[in-house]
Amino acid sequence: MKLVVLVLLLQVSGCADSRCFCQLTGDLDDCTCDVETIDGFNNNQLFSKLQTLLESDYFRFYKVNLNKACPFWSSSSHCGLKDCAVKPCSPNEVPEGIRSHNKYSAEEKEQPVKCERAENLGAVDISLSKETREALLNWSKHDDEAERFCVVDDEESPDSQYVDLLLNPERFTGYRGPEAWQIWNSIYEENCFKPYTIKRPVLSNLFHSSPGSESKTFYSWLEGQCVEKRAFYRLISGLHSSINIHLSARYLLEDSWFQKKWGHNVSEFRQRFDSELTDGEGPKRLRNLYFLFLIELRALAKALPFFQQPSFRLFTGRPEEDRKHKELLLHILQLARSFPLAFDETSLFAGDEKEAAKLKEDIRLAFLNISRIMDCVGCFKCRLWGKLQEVVSLLNAFGRVSTSIRELKNFRSLLAEEG
Repeated sequence: MKLVVLVLLLQVSGCADSRCFCQLTGDLDDCTCDVETIDGFNNNQLFSKLQTLLESDYFRFYKVNLNKACPFWSSSSHCGLKDCAVKPCSPNEVPEGIRSHNKYSAEEKEQPVKCERAENLGAVDISLSKETREALLNWSKHDDEAERFCVVDDEESPDSQYVDLLLNPERFTGYRGPEAWQIWNSIYEENCFKPYTIKRPVLSNLFHSSPGSESKTFYSWLEGQCVEKRAFYRLISGLHSSINIHLSARYLLEDSWFQKKWGHNVSEFRQRFDSELTDGEGPKRLRNLYFLFLIELRALAKALPFFQQPSFRLFTGRPEEDRKHKELLLHILQLARSFPLAFDETSLFAGDEKEAAKLKEDIRLAFLNISRIMDCVGCFKCRLWGKLQEVVSLLNAFGRVSTSIRELKNFRSLLAEEG
């Protein structure tokens, strides 16, 4: 009897790590890749190089407008917590090369001169009225925006300011409650192609419960969708998981008048990902994180030819550093291209041409809508990390996912120690 009790005690105390990670193994859905291959590739080959690059000036300083109004609902309740605040850079903190040049390439500054030499070829006829010229400019802007998957901040806006991402890291801020719930609820309920009659699984200890029958109904519905819509949901779920891992890994453990201590909060991690505490949802969400990693890794690999162009420079005004960091960037992208089990995007938007075009447009609009929802986030630090765009965003966004997968290794160790 004592032996049976001992075995049961060992099972109860030692399975906390397995309840989070027991299903986090093997092949991923809609992919030919497996979790173990991604872990080895990210943790042993990619992570440290990526972090070195993201600590460079080109990627740490980001210009953003955090003062846009929410376009969807009245939102005057900005987070009053001090850890939600973002401290912008003073002018002398940002390298002069970044402040005075286009972020993509200093050579783009030469484009107006080249255009003038084109003998006004393609220029708007100066005989047109001022109203017509303005209309043409607006049409051109509309055409550009019609291809975008996200809202791009105007860097020339007086409300745009440089922010040091290393001094404003993604971590626990205390932002939660109905306002935070409204953000994620709007993303999932209004932008993930789900009918309102299908209830999505949510954490039972938050605002709603997640009965097992509703979970089964949801996943039965999801598996019946086309691969593109399944992928879209998994991307959003994976992003959500990545954010929750960062909040758990950089949690405010101690807050006194003389110090703040940030670190891993194992209880918070369990609450979000333990299979028993999340009605079986936690491990599924972690698997979606790996799916997101694969998609972003493939995007980096496909971007390699663009960054290989001699005209592209990580310009900060420091030639030797800029050259070294571009070499590191290209090395990382070549690593991404060398990954043996890359996501095969050729299976997406195949079939009937008109239906595929309609589906692609629907997904583009959903991404665009989600990027607009970021202006409704009351926590400015959360809004900052939700609005990262362009080249800086491409690498920083992937850096967040890469770090999340690395943090899973740390949480595995911490949970094993507790057991």
